[in-house]
Amino acid sequence: MSTQGLPEPPGPPPGLPEYAERVLEAAELIPPGRVMTYGDVAEWLGEGGPRQVGRVMALYGGGVPWWRVVRADGQLLPGHELRALGHYREEGTPLREAARSAEGHLPRLDMRRARWDGGDVAAPA
Repeated sequence: MSTQGLPEPPGPPPGLPEYAERVLEAAELIPPGRVMTYGDVAEWLGEGGPRQVGRVMALYGGGVPWWRVVRADGQLLPGHELRALGHYREEGTPLREAARSAEGHLPRLDMRRARWDGGDVAAPA
């Protein structure tokens, strides 16, 4: 149990591939209000590519802040737009409001302001 009396989020599934563990650890290191692209995560880890990171997030990312690992164009994750948008607004992630002509009128991430480069944090080994 956590100090607030809430159960801890489930840990990684047993038998999780090492690369998947590293991707999930990277997602957990991204500060609230910031994002990394799938390609950024792969580059930071020095292994894999955007598709591999995306696959890990799709299969195992539910227990980590999945909304912080994003598409490079800033578009919200299809099928999860409203859940992600709630997280972004709660965390103060920079957004670009959609034009009135945009389908669905959903904002995009302001990648110039929201993108995190890993700062002084070492990538998971």
